[in-house]
Amino acid sequence: MDSRKPLYRHSLKEAVRHEEKDLWRECYKINCDCARAIERIIAENYDGKKLGQDLAEPIIEQYGFNRVNWVLANTVQQKKEDGRISPENRQWAETFPIPQEEHNWQFEVSSHPGLTDLFISDVRKAWQALGLFTAAHCVENSQNQDYTGKLLVLNPYILGSAYQTPERQLFLARDGWGCIPGAPRQTVFGRFLSEEKDQITFFNRSDFIGVLSAEYLPDWAKEKLAAMEVPEAEETPSDGMTLQ
Repeated sequence: MDSRKPLYRHSLKEAVRHEEKDLWRECYKINCDCARAIERIIAENYDGKKLGQDLAEPIIEQYGFNRVNWVLANTVQQKKEDGRISPENRQWAETFPIPQEEHNWQFEVSSHPGLTDLFISDVRKAWQALGLFTAAHCVENSQNQDYTGKLLVLNPYILGSAYQTPERQLFLARDGWGCIPGAPRQTVFGRFLSEEKDQITFFNRSDFIGVLSAEYLPDWAKEKLAAMEVPEAEETPSDGMTLQ
């Protein structure tokens, strides 16, 4: 079983409806394996007084951030009333839209909640160290803007583990119904700014955090935009980065 396979985020009911039950089942099994791996590494590195250092790294390497975060967030959601989980980690866990199903307890980490909380904090620190763009780097309320020609920030959770980098998050929208707020169809066509070739691909509007604020545009992106065979990128603080 490939532990790095993409995470299946939908419920069993949806999987059956879309004839994807095998995908759901395989993901569920890997989620359970991931939870057991976390339990083992905690048990093997707790000496009765303190938990060992750098335990998150091998788990993340084996299963990828998306699955590790999903399993840990599910664990906290199952332990909602447990005061041994920090408020910060409880708040973090609630941001994951995990379908609430009767099977979820099986990929809950059953280690001591206090030790699990420490492990979650280590995983979150490792995630923060990636330096990814967040909503704080986007124009306020830009989710309600027309995305046509805008430099958008992809939600890193939709990217595979190998592509969870700030460079890979930047997506230059070209067109598509999804560029228009409230449109009946959600597809946004465009390209990854970091790619050398102008290869058009697409995402759903909901896959984006928002429009990158001009003040956070990295130097490499400025150079890339300037070199593109389109009019020069204009900085518009109210609208973010736009190719006019």
